[in-house]
Amino acid sequence: MTAHTSNLELWVKYLNPNADARLRLFCFPYAGGDINIFFKWQTALPAGVEICPIQLPGRGLRLGEKTYQELSSLVRVLADVIFPHLTKPFVLFGHSMGSLISFELARHLRKHRAPSPVHLLISGYRAPQFSSFIKPSKTLSDQKLIRRLRWLNVIPKKILEDAELLELMLPTLRADFSLCTTYTYLHAEPLSCPITTFAGSKDYGVRRKSVEAWREQTTSRYRHYTIPGNHFFLHSSEPLFLRILSQELDTYINGVAA
Repeated sequence: MTAHTSNLELWVKYLNPNADARLRLFCFPYAGGDINIFFKWQTALPAGVEICPIQLPGRGLRLGEKTYQELSSLVRVLADVIFPHLTKPFVLFGHSMGSLISFELARHLRKHRAPSPVHLLISGYRAPQFSSFIKPSKTLSDQKLIRRLRWLNVIPKKILEDAELLELMLPTLRADFSLCTTYTYLHAEPLSCPITTFAGSKDYGVRRKSVEAWREQTTSRYRHYTIPGNHFFLHSSEPLFLRILSQELDTYINGVAA
């Protein structure tokens, strides 16, 4: 697997570089999200975990870069980007859009016989075999797209309530939304790693039935947690969420899991 993209160093950030770490946690954000949503995790997760957020184009220091509107293209690049970093056992975590990215990246790595994750952590997203009930947004006007994003409650309020920030982020939000709504699930053998899912108790766009269908995507252990809050429970219930996440990761730090 060879990288075909430039500025690779912009993609993977190590929040707590640790040569003795036993596990790497690659984190993928929700639509419009930046790596700063993971900064607080440094002090909350086990010391043996290296937290490695993925900085996607179109946000943060990469705001001016071209975004990806098609998932398979992004996954191919991501596989090349993280391949040099797969020198330790690793876990993939994603919230909302990031969950879909994590899942397809895990399948891509398996297909190309690259190292595979020891665990997949899925947050705030229905199982991929459930088709999207939202139509692609390429033809929507900016105003209609914003109304749809508000209705879905999948974009942080700090973006939607800041007119200047919203205007700045709108191309990225449109691309992220397109990436999810144009996704087509293709059947393949389930993954061999455990899958753990998280969902907000009041996230009415992600029903429990559609989340728990993730169990069909693994031949290993499946576990589900319902966290108080809406789609952004990872922020509103952050202490509880990170406590559970630590428990899931601690298994590997203590050498209990294979």
